[in-house]
Amino acid sequence: MISVLQRVKEARVEVDGEVCGQIGQGLLVLVCAERGDSEAEADKLLAKLLKLRIFGDDEGKMNRSVQDVEGGLLLVSQFTLAADTASGNRPSFKQAAAPDEGRRLYDYLVQQAQAAHVQVQTGRFAADMQVHLVNDGPVTVPLRIAPRPAA
Repeated sequence: MISVLQRVKEARVEVDGEVCGQIGQGLLVLVCAERGDSEAEADKLLAKLLKLRIFGDDEGKMNRSVQDVEGGLLLVSQFTLAADTASGNRPSFKQAAAPDEGRRLYDYLVQQAQAAHVQVQTGRFAADMQVHLVNDGPVTVPLRIAPRPAA
């Protein structure tokens, strides 16, 4: 799974002019399931998101996690993270999971996040979304959780 997380002061997602997900301080996480991903990758991604120490402590050092600061998680599906731009001028998205599988893994990630964390909001899978955020820092971190190679 590929993700890009942004530490935010606030973020929201709108679809057709209506807010469908909104948080204050926390993490906006753009998520893409790739071919070959499974629940195992979603579980590893969630564990990393919840424990990654990218919030400042009392001394200003990045030493606290989203759980430590009781921040929100805003999970937004974004298949374009799988873009391959190696040749030509039009990106290829063949490494992204098929839409049904991408939705299944995104829904699984959301469900697991809601069970593990107090405040979880979402975008809308496959919708034309407008994402608004105030990036804090700015702090933006790409994360990739790759499936284990077959033995």
